[in-house]
Amino acid sequence: MKRYILLASVGLAIACNTGCLLNAYSSDPTMRMKALMNQSEDLRQIEQEWARIWFTDHPSHLTNERVDGGLQ
Repeated sequence: MKRYILLASVGLAIACNTGCLLNAYSSDPTMRMKALMNQSEDLRQIEQEWARIWFTDHPSHLTNERVDGGLQ
């Protein structure tokens, strides 16, 4: 019986976090559009941040050919 109660509580917690029971966005169309635009802008910028973290936005310095404007 304890297992079923624990499973039900975990299922309820997961359902609340996905927006099923509690709405993630406002019901006002203007506020909802603002929230969706902010979220999409955050998702667009995370790709640039990820490239900056892994240094893939710079050319490789392991080659003899310097394309970064360094010493030639």
